Amino acid sequence: MQFKINKIEEWQNVIEEILPQLQHNILLLKGNLGAGKTTFTQFLLKNLGSEDEVSSPTYAIVNEYHSPKGNIFHFDLYRMKNINEVYDIGMEEYLDNAFLCIIEWPEIYEQELADLPHHEMTIETSGNERTVDFS
Repeated sequence: MQFKINKIEEWQNVIEEILPQLQHNILLLKGNLGAGKTTFTQFLLKNLGSEDEVSSPTYAIVNEYHSPKGNIFHFDLYRMKNINEVYDIGMEEYLDNAFLCIIEWPEIYEQELADLPHHEMTIETSGNERTVDFS
């Protein structure tokens, strides 16, 4: 699925299309700094019924949110230097105990996820327009 976004409000349209497609508890988010990964996550959690305030997990590495469907963990692996650091934060335990794990900058851990069912979203920017690919 592909979407074009020109205004922040259009993220809601993306969520409405994607939510029925979410069948796995892992969602990889790829995109440059400022592409809209955290903004997407804010819209997604609101639509999942979470009342928690969503912020970027850049410094915390993982933020935990609550929803009527269960716990949602939001990761930012940008500062991880190697795969051992990802294991050290207990990634496997999070994956086993979450309704949903949203992983920004997943590249360092992607090979380990190859055999696990997951979704992937890529956000590319060009001026004020974002192109979103979801699979």
